Amino acid sequence: MLPEVAQKNAAAVVLDDRVPGAIVDVIEAVDGLVLRIAAAEIIPVCRVLKEEAGFERLGAVTGVDWWPSEPRFEVIYFLHSLQHNARLRLSVKLAEDEEIDSVCLLWRGANWYEREVFDLFGIRFRNHPNLERIMMPADWEGHPLRKDYPIHGHRYSYQDE
Repeated sequence: MLPEVAQKNAAAVVLDDRVPGAIVDVIEAVDGLVLRIAAAEIIPVCRVLKEEAGFERLGAVTGVDWWPSEPRFEVIYFLHSLQHNARLRLSVKLAEDEEIDSVCLLWRGANWYEREVFDLFGIRFRNHPNLERIMMPADWEGHPLRKDYPIHGHRYSYQDE
């Protein structure tokens, strides 16, 4: 059952109808709804939102580390519908060793966003076409935006580059 706060949102209603059970929670933020989505349903959810609800643009993908809480990570997708002048956020909670499917097959622009989240948080995206570091050197140890990353960073020598 869709929470009352989401029953006025056309995208949430379509999503609840097409992918029942995918919406785990709804948060009413100052700037609009945040739909918490089951990790296993991210591809069907995004496909419905893009193809049926008109969210043709993926504005960003980012991560949050909630350490020491579990599940540790959250992946957030910022969607934009130009035709409806609407924005929507999707949130997916993940355990430290859990992966999520890449949405690159739906939005090519997700490629670099997902690589950045992988590089800085260590969150892995299944079926990503090129999941490798994008900001840190290829041999960098760790993921600098994790809350348990050493404040001083790991020692690294740039002399070899």
